[in-house]
Amino acid sequence: MLKALIFDSHFDKHRGVVAFIRLFEGEIKPGQTIVFLATNTKVVVQEVGIFTPNMKPIDKLNNGEVGYVITGLKALDKVKVGDTICDNDKVENALPGYAQSKPMVFASIFPTDADDYPKLRDSIAKLQLNDASLTCEVENIPALGFGFRCGFLGLLHMDIVQERLSREFDLDLVITTPSVEYKIKKINSEVFESVHTPAELPDPSQIVQMQEPWVKVEILVPENYIGVVIQLISDHRGMYNNMQFLSMNQVQISGEVPLAEMIINFYDELKSLSKGYATLSYELLEYRTEPLVKIDILVNGKIVDPLSIIDHKSNAEARGRQVCEKLKTLIPRQMFEIAVQAAIGGRVVARETIKAFYKDVTAKLYGGDITRRMKLLKKQSEGKKRMKMVGNVEIPQSAFLNVLKK
Repeated sequence: MLKALIFDSHFDKHRGVVAFIRLFEGEIKPGQTIVFLATNTKVVVQEVGIFTPNMKPIDKLNNGEVGYVITGLKALDKVKVGDTICDNDKVENALPGYAQSKPMVFASIFPTDADDYPKLRDSIAKLQLNDASLTCEVENIPALGFGFRCGFLGLLHMDIVQERLSREFDLDLVITTPSVEYKIKKINSEVFESVHTPAELPDPSQIVQMQEPWVKVEILVPENYIGVVIQLISDHRGMYNNMQFLSMNQVQISGEVPLAEMIINFYDELKSLSKGYATLSYELLEYRTEPLVKIDILVNGKIVDPLSIIDHKSNAEARGRQVCEKLKTLIPRQMFEIAVQAAIGGRVVARETIKAFYKDVTAKLYGGDITRRMKLLKKQSEGKKRMKMVGNVEIPQSAFLNVLKK
């Protein structure tokens, strides 16, 4: 009985998916029918070979050998790293391959040009052939068009994926601010549900408990910067645990920090404060209950879902104020006054006002009684009130990109 493990793969535009395998049982040769167990896909082998280091075709691969197999399969989602190849679909136990990775950081990827969406879709599918830890699902935001909500192992993984998409597939991309997975518990519910975006949050009155992931951080830094590093951990809602001297002037500082704080600007601030000498590593600890709130951004009284934020209660008002101030400079002026607000629940915590264009409707008045001028100004004021009630403010794509981008 054939059993082989797929440990890597890549896409050849002429020959389809090329799967790199190791055989644990049986043999595999051209003309043989095989099954990809995870997707239950039957295909006929076209070529098998070994690496010398280039790919060299041979007659067959035997038990214990490492090589490649080509089936001409063009459906990229049918071949997965860690899957088992068999000679029939009745195999009960797959090989103990790679455990399904759990993404820790989430961000949305959109093409700058909406016409590039099919190219982005195909590029991500090819990337997933040899990056099993990348998870994606389609997302649609009216202001940005179609894109993908992607899960990454960490910030480095996200940057690598972005660079590969840009360099290997020549794509101009927009990546939104990274976020983490939250867990919520509703009224009359015994289990916690996962939430990746603020739009997925239910009404606050239905939420009993919210949890966010915390990570254990270890920072290596010269002893001159001990104070600023401990203060940095504290400023990001973290906790300092202990300190260990590794040498005369090298210190290891351990602490715990919320992952949501880690992925914003923690690393950049650490490098800046330590003048580039600090190094950082972190690992997931657990989910902890925290007083988290959803910050809604309202433009002209209407909630703009893509701009909503989940943040700690202590930082929420300052964060909402920052977004409002930024939007004030990005949204173009209209013929009526526009209110940009940040609200937590039903309470507005920040507001900025975009002034209306001024038009001198009395410019053509020459002489006459003052009541003529007052009548015109009153008519203009009433017209602007009606316009504000029925008018829609279209937020330009550039404004979304500036607020949401990493």
